Order: sequence, then structure tokens, then C-alpha cells
Amino acid sequence: MSTRILASTTRRILRQLRHDRRTIALMLVVPIVLLTLLFFMFEEQDRTFDRVALIMLGIFPFILMFLITSIAMLRERTTGTLERLFTTPVGKLDLLFGYGIAFGLAAAVQATVAAALAYWLLGLDTAGSLGLVILIAVANAVLGVALGLLCSAFARTEFQAVQFMPVVAIPQILLCGLFVPRGEMAGWLAGVSNAMPLSYSVEALQEVGVSAEPTGLMWRDLAIVAGVVVVALALGATTLRRRTP
Repeated sequence: MSTRILASTTRRILRQLRHDRRTIALMLVVPIVLLTLLFFMFEEQDRTFDRVALIMLGIFPFILMFLITSIAMLRERTTGTLERLFTTPVGKLDLLFGYGIAFGLAAAVQATVAAALAYWLLGLDTAGSLGLVILIAVANAVLGVALGLLCSAFARTEFQAVQFMPVVAIPQILLCGLFVPRGEMAGWLAGVSNAMPLSYSVEALQEVGVSAEPTGLMWRDLAIVAGVVVVALALGATTLRRRTP
């Protein structure tokens, strides 16, 4: 992997994203609208809003980046862009890590905007700092990018790419501890939850919610998420072919 080529690839992806106004609107506006909806749903239950909104600040980037990147990579495969790129010095890891960095930067903007609204306008209150929430949200977004890139290899149409959402993302959302604490799940469900990376990022957010200082458990959970990202990107590199179907 070349630093120069990686930087060039990242800039190319950011330029493409900048000219896609609908995608930018999706990333920035949808989380704000949904957080506002949550606020009015739990208006009479302040602590419930704090718990749910904090977790959703991490889940929203994961969902959106999974969808956007899986479809974006599928387009690169089916339109022949991927094949043309591989006639240049661009390597597989340059491309995949370029996606991760570019969408990670986009996620940082998204998470900052959404978290600012939640804290300063909707009154979200956590023991930990806003910066830690944004850090975990960005890690979640990059996780969504990595899994989206990996899943795009198994889809031939955009509709098929979207169908991976209920297979890969929704089970993680259901079992991450948002609806039922992981410790109260049946033993086999807890085991499945422990194998899912989103469970650890949600646990890290919960640590921020109850602890004023970063905890060892939070850093451990973030390290697990980062490890899954690297593994998913490496596996995604094995699915990239130099000839489009």
C-alpha cells in the first residue's frame, strides 16, 4: 500500500461524495430528524432519551455508511470503474482503505453535527465527553464502511446490496443491548451478541454515558471494533477482482 496512492484515492472518493448532494443530505439531515423524533417520543422521560439517543448516535453512522458504501462499491464493480482502476498502480488495499478514510472523514462531520444538536439543542446529558461520543460514532461508521465493502462483493445489483441490511446490520442492532441488556439475554443470544462488533461499540457508548473519564472497558471495546474493521477490509481485498463480471 502506497501512501501517495492512498491519499490520491481518498481525494477521489471525497470529490465524488462532494458532488453527490443527495448522499450528503442523507448523511447530515436524516440523523438530525430521527434524533428530534426520539426527543419528542421521550419528552416526558428524560433518562430514556439520554440512553436511547446516545446509542443511536453510534448506530446511525453504522447504518448509513453500510448502505452508502455497499452501493458505491457495487457501482464501481458493475460500471467498469474498478477494472479501469486496476490498470493503474492503485492496489486493492489502497482502494479499500481509501474508502475507509474518506467515509470516516464524512462520518466525523456527520457525528459532530448530530451530536451537537443532541447535546446543545435537545439536552442530551452524559457523564462522559462529547469528543468520546464522536470518536466512537466515527469508529462505528468505519465499521459500517468495512462491512459494506465486504458485502458488496456478494451482490450483483443495488437491490441485492440493500438486502444485506437485514442480514448483517439489523441482527446486530437487535442484539447490541439497545432493547434488552445483553446480560439479561438467553445464554445463546448473549453468545451471538458477543460475536457481533456493534455490541462492543454500543457498550463503549454506554460507558461514556455513565463514566466521566474514559474506562479500560471502553478502550477495549474500541480496540475490538478497530480489529474487526481491519479484518473486514482485508477480507474485502480478497474479493476484489481485476475483471468485472
